[in-house]
Amino acid sequence: MRTKLRRLENNLRRLVGRPPRFSAFGTKASDALRSTYKGRSADIFFTNKSHLIHKWLHYLPIYDQTLEPFVGTKVRMLEIGVSKGGSLGLWRKFLGEDATIFGIDIQPACAVYDGEAASVRIGSQDDPQFLRSVVSEMGGLDIVLDDGSHVASHQRTSFNVLFPLLSEGGLYIIEDMHTAYWPSFEGGLKRRGTAIEFLKDKIDYMHRHYRTRGLNTEAMMPDIESIQFFDSIAVVRKRKQLPRYHVMAPSPESSP
Repeated sequence: MRTKLRRLENNLRRLVGRPPRFSAFGTKASDALRSTYKGRSADIFFTNKSHLIHKWLHYLPIYDQTLEPFVGTKVRMLEIGVSKGGSLGLWRKFLGEDATIFGIDIQPACAVYDGEAASVRIGSQDDPQFLRSVVSEMGGLDIVLDDGSHVASHQRTSFNVLFPLLSEGGLYIIEDMHTAYWPSFEGGLKRRGTAIEFLKDKIDYMHRHYRTRGLNTEAMMPDIESIQFFDSIAVVRKRKQLPRYHVMAPSPESSP
């Protein structure tokens, strides 16, 4: 059965064409790019002299727009995926010294970055027990940035475990969602279970009280306030919603 499915997927890929290679999007830092991308995160990125930071440039203004309200606060941030350690340094400079920042990675070599800009713990984003233990050590959670394996099933596991642990008003950010279209990451256009299709289902969940009677109550309202899509990034904001009512003001009975 699996062999037949694999053949079918390969045939579909031949019909729709192969996605571009990752290397096709690569370039080098230049004065032109530095002048194009401005803002807090861009300044930190382009002046970095420490551990390697590898970012898509169009993410930088998204970081500013999304995370600026947390600058200088005691925010608790978990980054999934440590890689070369530079991203944790970016967040330390961006958020400030009062922030609690943890990074997790499945690669034991990443432990070398523990205690520099952030705390680092080694384990899989696909391991619910490990994820819960890290959040417990952090003392809570306000921001999650999933820049980990980018494998669809791993992204779903991390979201299902960590989103319920977010504080009110907290953010869950999934990066590099273009992998939802790449078969090597369990992706494909409109393939069930990718991060993009998973979050499309969450949009339906946000509106379920308009589809099913009896759900427009305080107890049954969803805890997703918004889902914001950018190119390759989605930001989900957690906040328990109030029942929905439409009202006229002034009310007809009080009109002169």
